[in-house]
Amino acid sequence: MLASWAIGARLKSKFRAYSKIPVNYNMSGREVAEKMLNDNGVMDVTVLSVDGELSDHYNPQHKTVNLSHDVYNGRSIAAAAIAAHECGHAVQHAHAYSWLQMRSALVPIVSFSSKWVQWILLGGILMVNTFPQLLLAGIVLFALTTLFSFITLPVEIDASRRAIAWIDGSGIATNETLPKAQEALRLAAYTYVIAALASLATLLYYIMIYLRRN
Repeated sequence: MLASWAIGARLKSKFRAYSKIPVNYNMSGREVAEKMLNDNGVMDVTVLSVDGELSDHYNPQHKTVNLSHDVYNGRSIAAAAIAAHECGHAVQHAHAYSWLQMRSALVPIVSFSSKWVQWILLGGILMVNTFPQLLLAGIVLFALTTLFSFITLPVEIDASRRAIAWIDGSGIATNETLPKAQEALRLAAYTYVIAALASLATLLYYIMIYLRRN
């Protein structure tokens, strides 16, 4: 929890700092996203503005790149980096990137698991000595969410790699601002690493309760 808070706070701090550094050609996040999509031959994805801070994401079901207001309208290296990263997911989708396909296949299962797993685990812990099968079922569901967290890692890292490569080749960043875009995306990736490790630690905790039930 402390590591997650520290990484999140640093990410927001860097985003605020890098939001003051202009990008070449004075392009907004929306314009950066649209240009990256066009340059990669992705013509069926729409760029939208959504509410929230750092709420940016790609929706493969509706084929939309959703950017927070600060990123959508921002004309900074931070906005460009985040917009390009989300477009990296759209490019993955268009090219049938295997890790993204695996993650997408798990979404319905993880959605169900996220809704019920805490209640099943709670009930399983309370009845661990009389009905241990309930806790085991909760562990299986939680293991799926942990698997999802680890599959997310290569998806996010690859999207950042595609974003940085495109930013470097497009000329919208200079030798001075490109490392700042890389750092912003690296910090964002750390949040997923921490989440995956936290999920694994929690899974092991529940497994230990199950194994030591007697």
